[in-house]
Order: sequence, then structure tokens, then C-alpha cells
Amino acid sequence: MAAPDESPAALAPPAPRLEILKALGDNTRYAIYLELARASMPLATAQIAEGLDLHPNTVRPHLERMREVGLLEVVTDARGAVGRPHHRYSLAPDAPALGFEPPAFPVLAHMLLRLASSAGLPAADAVEAGREQGEAAALRQPGVSCEDALINELASLGFDPAAVADDHGVTVGFTRCPFRELAEANPELVCGLHRGLVEGIVDTRGGGSVAEFHDLAHRRPCQVEIALAPR
Repeated sequence: MAAPDESPAALAPPAPRLEILKALGDNTRYAIYLELARASMPLATAQIAEGLDLHPNTVRPHLERMREVGLLEVVTDARGAVGRPHHRYSLAPDAPALGFEPPAFPVLAHMLLRLASSAGLPAADAVEAGREQGEAAALRQPGVSCEDALINELASLGFDPAAVADDHGVTVGFTRCPFRELAEANPELVCGLHRGLVEGIVDTRGGGSVAEFHDLAHRRPCQVEIALAPR
């Protein structure tokens, strides 16, 4: 009898977290995940496809892959309909948070913010640090307009940006703030970092400038108004 394969690959099953990250590494699956995360009830394949402007046949294999790795729960709703039964999908109870951030990151952020505040770090330094990060983010997106580069970066950070264009430029609203708890504790530093990030992206990409930046200190919703140069 042949000896069993005792190599590490044979003995250790794939790490569930790795499989989840691989599954969500696909842009379409990640969009589906966000669509289900925001839904107030389980969604059918056709509803998901309509929300993402995709064909149901495109969505089905992605849903199955996400179900296989434990991201989704599915219930079957036959209701006596002729043909294929309706499957409705929702996030599994133990599905990971959207940020996938290790628990140490929020703790570290709180400690660093307290340290910066205790040291009397001026808001101008926070803006400058944010600008450096924004410049780096803009350089990763060559050939992209300043407003699109900004929206892309804010979306990747979890701000769920929403843009409205008019004759004067573009207003980008931050419909969600992933740093809200930190910002409420120290708006000068945290909102300063955010402002610097925005200015760094817009200035580096060119074609526009930050006309107004509204944060927690303003009565208006958090948003940025970008004045675009004539094209």
C-alpha cells in the first residue's frame, strides 16, 4: 500500500480566511457582497443583477462561489412557480466585516491619535501628512481625472462617495465615514488628515482644485466641492 501523502499541503486544509479573500478579490463578487450587505432583506439573483446592471447568468456563478466559501446563506422560495425555484441570498451571520481589518488596527489608530493629541500636534501637520498619502494614491492612477481618482480612492477606503456634477464642478459627498468614531474624538486631526488626502489627490492629478471641504465642524454634510478647470 502506498504511504499517504504527508506533505504540508496534504495535511493542512486551505485557510478559510484565505479562501474568503480570494473570493472577494474578484471585482464582481465584491460588488455583489456590497449589494447584499446594504440590503435589508435577502435578494434574488434577478434583483442583484438588476442592481448591478448585470445579466443574471453572470451573477449566478459568483453567488455560488461565495456560498461555497461561507460568505452567503441561501433560501429556496418555490411558491409553486413553474420552472427554476427562486433562490434568495443574504450574508452569512459569521461573514467578515467589509474592512477585513485586524482588531489591532483600530486599537493602534486610537493610541496614535491620543499620542498626537497629547503632543499638541497642529492640524496643519495632519493636513500635510494626508497630502502625502493623497499624492501617492493619485500617482497610482495615471491617466485618470482628478475627480475620478478621488472617488476611486474614497471608495476603496470605505467612504461610499456619491458625486453630483454641475456647471461649477463636482461635489463629492461622503455617505459613510470609516473614521467617524476617531473624527468625533478629535475632528481637527482626523478631518485634517482626510482633507489633506483629498487635496493631495486633486492637486496631483490636476484639472481641478478643492474649493470647499466640509467636515464635522460644518453644519452641512461632510463633502468636498471641486472646481474643475475648463476642458
